[in-house]
Amino acid sequence: MHIDEETIIDLINKSGLVSKTDISNTIKKSKETHRSIGDILVSDGKLTEKDWANIQALALGIPFVDLKGEKIDPNVLSLIPEPIARNSNIIAYKKSNQGLEVAMLDVNNLPVIDFIKKKVGLRILPRMTNTDSIKEALTLYKKSLQADFEEIIKKETGSIIKTTKDVSNDSNDEDKTEKELKELAEDLPIVKIVDTLISHAILQGSSDIHIEPGEGSLVVRYRIDGILHDAMVLPKDTASGIVARIKVLSNLKLDEKRLPQDGRFKIINEQGNVSFRVSTLPTYFGEKTVIRILRENAKGFSLEGLGFHGEALERIHSGMKKRNGMLLATGPTGSGKTTTLYTMLDILNTPDVNISTIEDPIEYQMARINQTQTKSEIGLSFANGLRTLLRQDPDIIMVGEIRDGETASLAVNASLTGHLVLSTIHTNSAAGAVPRMIDMGVEPFLIVSTVKTVIGQRLVRRLEDKSKEKYFLSETEKKSLDKIVDLDRILKFLKDEKIVKDDADWDTIPFYKPKPSEESKDGYKGRVGIHEVFEMSTSIKEMVLKGASADEIEKRAKEEGMMTMLEDGIFLAVQGVTSTEEVLRVVSE
Repeated sequence: MHIDEETIIDLINKSGLVSKTDISNTIKKSKETHRSIGDILVSDGKLTEKDWANIQALALGIPFVDLKGEKIDPNVLSLIPEPIARNSNIIAYKKSNQGLEVAMLDVNNLPVIDFIKKKVGLRILPRMTNTDSIKEALTLYKKSLQADFEEIIKKETGSIIKTTKDVSNDSNDEDKTEKELKELAEDLPIVKIVDTLISHAILQGSSDIHIEPGEGSLVVRYRIDGILHDAMVLPKDTASGIVARIKVLSNLKLDEKRLPQDGRFKIINEQGNVSFRVSTLPTYFGEKTVIRILRENAKGFSLEGLGFHGEALERIHSGMKKRNGMLLATGPTGSGKTTTLYTMLDILNTPDVNISTIEDPIEYQMARINQTQTKSEIGLSFANGLRTLLRQDPDIIMVGEIRDGETASLAVNASLTGHLVLSTIHTNSAAGAVPRMIDMGVEPFLIVSTVKTVIGQRLVRRLEDKSKEKYFLSETEKKSLDKIVDLDRILKFLKDEKIVKDDADWDTIPFYKPKPSEESKDGYKGRVGIHEVFEMSTSIKEMVLKGASADEIEKRAKEEGMMTMLEDGIFLAVQGVTSTEEVLRVVSE
């Protein structure tokens, strides 16, 4: 099926997605480089891959399908073997009387269409899709294996125990030599189990894997959407082999069991580069291992997608337009601060600016941004790295975390000398960032001169769309909630942003609660941020210079229109994004 170039150009023009000047330049570039117009527009960022696939589908008269979030019958999916699906980028997703509908990247791949037609004995109905859609659908092959994971573990456990005993020669774990532990780590059953644990964790969307030794067993837990869940329990005999395997992967000392160790390793799978940060800690029953999972090339975030809206969103955009000063994200570990900073960097990442970062670790890799990893063992700290970055002619600097007075002082000086500085700081609220910096030794007059915008945030679990139930607040619930948060103030925010009608009241506004289902055991899936954002206004500057507390600063910020995290959480609960129970679990005042 040939796509006429004039038809494609006409469709791109009609879509309004690309300017006429860009189309003209692309046509010229296409003739010079002999590349297709679509490839050039996508690689130059003028069109998304999904938009280009849609345009191709229109030109060919073939429907476009997006398989993201699509429930595909495992029996239909398995009609095309995984190796063929993966190598040819083709997914069987729907079977009907008309034939088998298959999503493809290349609908001109006639040999694979003919092969599948002969194999399944059905008429093949090709449909266009995009790479992200295919990648997500390919993970369903592994999802269909989830039920078998524990069976695999059990099947291999016997060989592990036997191998462990053979290697140890009846000696305990403390007596094993480095050579014996290395042999154990390279044993096939051990390798298979560790690979399975990691694959399963990635598939489940886990952020951490906890491998915890007990008196008579080894417990594996996954942190999913901020909550720890038991994944499986293994025999205690498997512990030494599993820990040894993880140590080999992360270049840690195999025979060091008395001291904590930190390491990292990386794998590449169909979802991209995934990095793992490993920490081992001696406990009474053996070494506990925690693996942090970092998806390096995560992309496609937007401030709106992270949960920002209304006045808070406008304040962040205003802060990013400044040529100098500091934008700070605050919150505890795991509250999404770094993701917020990366999203801002992605927006700021234009050809006319030089962006440099100093991080620990580099969580996402970003094109055209100079990212540096701290290495404390050789003296490359946040402070030393930042000092060097200032000699690299940067316009925008991102410091992974301000954790000491020296880093704080350098960040302040960088913003005073014409740089926009983005960073994180560990405080419980946005207003708490000011006294925290003063505690680090930064003078108040320097804070008011440099800090422009401060974001406070937490992450709450999202309600699964198909697993939520509507309800209305009872009088008792209203009174109980009103003691914690000002409902009248939230109602005003809802009306200002046109979320509810101007005549709405709490008797007519629905809330939502989780309803466990097949799609979600607890009624939640994924997480979203709740935020508070304050700007360093003239009145707040005066308060800081007078030594005001965090509570006093927050009170003034609220008077100036700031929505607190708790209020933002209830705001999202009204929209059915999360539940009031989840918001109160994560943050309270």
